[in-house]
Amino acid sequence: MAPDGERPPLLVMIHGGPTSAARPVLELSRQFWTSRGVAVVDVDYGGSTGHGRPYRRLLDGAWGIVDVEDCVAAARHLAAEGVVDEARVAIRGGSAGGFTTLAALCTSDAFAVGTSLYGVTDLGALATDTHKFESRYLDGLVGPWPGASDVYAARSPLNLLDGLSTPVLVLQGADDAVVPPSQAEAVVAAAAERGLDHEYLLFEGEGHGFRQAATIVAALRAELAFYGRILGFTPAPDDAA
Repeated sequence: MAPDGERPPLLVMIHGGPTSAARPVLELSRQFWTSRGVAVVDVDYGGSTGHGRPYRRLLDGAWGIVDVEDCVAAARHLAAEGVVDEARVAIRGGSAGGFTTLAALCTSDAFAVGTSLYGVTDLGALATDTHKFESRYLDGLVGPWPGASDVYAARSPLNLLDGLSTPVLVLQGADDAVVPPSQAEAVVAAAAERGLDHEYLLFEGEGHGFRQAATIVAALRAELAFYGRILGFTPAPDDAA
């Protein structure tokens, strides 16, 4: 609980996919944050599944635009309502959610800090190297590859890093074949060049998505500590309910 009169920090959570959805159920990944005094909004941005076909199709050709705009709008709405501290807003996401996180950090001033977990930074590389199950998936979300290669380049966080101006935490699996460590390290290098507060954790034996309990615990602890330091709060102990 925040002290009387103090509005809590806000964490904007971005689901992966990108055509997945935030689940309206008890989710311990959200409970971890709310139990430690951090407000959470889990955004079903335009293009998320579960809200009908017209809503799902809002992301067609607009990945990197609609998702970013909706996440920024969610943060600004809650700040305007006075329920969260507008100066202490964080954003985080993994994979496609990491892509949206990085794009938002590079193109808006709505966030004070962000965390990318194995986030996509190079859409062109994803289009050419992704597994067979998602072959041509990006044709509908961005544009036909390689005909729309200029759009892929324009929306790739890798090419937007000149706009990065906030602290960033990067969490990456060493064995990730979908988003190789080199993509994460480009973000880290950009943060270092700009003198931005940043941290980078590379987890051995992890691929695209963390599977080992020790990794998940270490990543959450690092993320909580990073937000506490940047946003100015003392993290609750591990035994918080």
